[in-house]
Amino acid sequence: MSPTKPAPSGPRRIASRWVGLLLVAPFLLYVLTFLILPLASVVVLSTHQVNDQYHVEPAWTLDNYRRVLDPENLPILLRSARYAGLTSFFCLLAGYPLAWFIARHGGRHKALLLLLVMLPFWTSYLVRIFSWMTLLQTEGLLNGALLGLGVIHEPLGLLNTPFSVVLGLTYGFLPFATLPLYVALERLDGTLLEAAADLGARPATTFWKVVFPLSLPGVVAGGLLTFVPAMGDFVTPEILGGVDTLMIGNLIQQQFLASYDWPFGSALSLVLMGLMLVSILAFLKLVGSTESLA
Repeated sequence: MSPTKPAPSGPRRIASRWVGLLLVAPFLLYVLTFLILPLASVVVLSTHQVNDQYHVEPAWTLDNYRRVLDPENLPILLRSARYAGLTSFFCLLAGYPLAWFIARHGGRHKALLLLLVMLPFWTSYLVRIFSWMTLLQTEGLLNGALLGLGVIHEPLGLLNTPFSVVLGLTYGFLPFATLPLYVALERLDGTLLEAAADLGARPATTFWKVVFPLSLPGVVAGGLLTFVPAMGDFVTPEILGGVDTLMIGNLIQQQFLASYDWPFGSALSLVLMGLMLVSILAFLKLVGSTESLA
């Protein structure tokens, strides 16, 4: 038997503990400065009130949270969840075949194709959304092309509609759904597809019985990575939407920058964070169940 390594003495144990603390100190300082302290200030601010002079006064009340569920604000919350859900659905619908093509048919060009998927992120998000505004406006390229081809006889009202908002959100967050799907499909064992074909399974049957169940963790991850940012987005509905497409992100922005009701804006932000936390926990539970079934 090899001799056992002696345990470090007391001074050496204390020194190694201090070295470990020094190594994690920058990370702990970062989390404390940019996460815990700002979040604590938002929690405290959400219990305050604003007086007639727009000054924040300590009140230690939960009225701001009750205002979140006001009948005037509840439709905005439901609309935000609906738009985010549609965005996740269309991102997965468009990203799945794209990820499948890259994973199974990309060959030596996979890195280049993935780079092209991420290429829009090299441009400012505002520039990309404003480009959609020029495409969808009444005198834009889309209406001009349809009028020139004789498909329509008068311009379509595409801007300031739920269609334009969901389209902009889907375009903006499509890579967030494509990449997790690609990872899940890349790990798929090709011999399973060959075995299904040898057993006489049709392509559609192979997809629903073999491919889709094994790629479900990527589907769930892609849905979460698109739903969470889409739920809190305010730039896209601000530029491509109108009054009837207001989302919770726009409502929070208005409270901080227009109404100067920072306590109510803080309560809205915390409620949104709570909804995101519930989504993440549901994601973790669903991923655990799918992995256990696999």
